[in-house]
Amino acid sequence: MPIISMFYGIIIRMYLIDNRQHNLPHIHAKYAEFEASIALLDGEILGGELPRKQLRLVQAWIELHRDELMADWDLAISGENPYKISPL
Repeated sequence: MPIISMFYGIIIRMYLIDNRQHNLPHIHAKYAEFEASIALLDGEILGGELPRKQLRLVQAWIELHRDELMADWDLAISGENPYKISPL
């Protein structure tokens, strides 16, 4: 599960071959003891939870990097390591 970005104490990961459970392009965000799966298309939480402030930061980051994230998603579901993406 490669780390693709880190900012403000939030770790963003994209698991390899991870399209079975949610079947939507998504990332995994971890902050302290919180962790959530967040959809790339609309920034909604698919599972888990994050504090409101950190969720807003992740959603803003997704908006800024959606094209890069979708390209990384295609790599990850093919079993290839996704590229690092600039932090917020």
